[in-house]
Amino acid sequence: MDNMTALVSAFARAYHYRNNHTWVFADPIAEKMLTDEEYTAISQNMSQGISFFAPEFRGTPEEALKYIVDHQLAPSVLARSAFCERAIDNAVKIGCEQVVLYACGYDTFSLRNQHKELKIYELDRSEMIENKQHRIRQTGLEPSCQVEFLGCDLSLSSWRKELINRGFDCGKSFFGSLLGICYYLSKEEWMRLIGTVSSVACEGSSICFDYPLTEDGAESQRNRMLAAAAGEPMKAKYSYDEMEALLSKEGFLIYEHMNAAEATEAFFREYNQKNAEHMMTAPEGVGYCLAVKKSLTH
Repeated sequence: MDNMTALVSAFARAYHYRNNHTWVFADPIAEKMLTDEEYTAISQNMSQGISFFAPEFRGTPEEALKYIVDHQLAPSVLARSAFCERAIDNAVKIGCEQVVLYACGYDTFSLRNQHKELKIYELDRSEMIENKQHRIRQTGLEPSCQVEFLGCDLSLSSWRKELINRGFDCGKSFFGSLLGICYYLSKEEWMRLIGTVSSVACEGSSICFDYPLTEDGAESQRNRMLAAAAGEPMKAKYSYDEMEALLSKEGFLIYEHMNAAEATEAFFREYNQKNAEHMMTAPEGVGYCLAVKKSLTH
């Protein structure tokens, strides 16, 4: 597995911030994580792929790129980031001091975070973590809080011990971000990961993730095709009831859940009011879920 998915996600956040004044999700640092060459290459590759995304489209390469970003690349990335970081803010307000970013990719939360009391753990494949740390050094930016970078294989349970060795306190609640992961795991692999996450989660801990619903739309179908072409095939879909049962088995109760229409209303409304000619919507076929670890005595 290469880092192309992480690069494209960073590009989507960077393009959205650079080309708008009202944002679904504002990430002013994403562009700094990419080289100029990478930004240009992804722009060209995407605009040249307009016939795949929209065979009927007619317009300039710049218009083609905007169409692809606004209709295909950005909506899912922006919606899940907005959903997750709103939930992190709420968790911090009630005392959460630990955040774990699973499969962190080129997420820039630790560089934008204003909560100095937080300790953030970023987990991903070792080569991704090394590459990300290099990119952060290139930006010249410093996190405002303590950040631990942990190279690991999330399909194994060994990351749990390393997390604790780095100072993670299992006796304190934490917030776990698992954005963009569920699509690429089989149901058995996803349940195993949630089980390991649950093993370090005390009562009141929360996890946030997006996942593919059994009822999907054209955008989700194209995303699956793109992922497969990039060597990262999407493996499973879930009904709400199925996901609720899986989480419950590992001690989590769904606290908040959004479908495409609800996410569009919550996060895209202001953007769409200001950009009536280029409206965006959250992708059909994606669920956004916030779940909280329940007490073992319940």
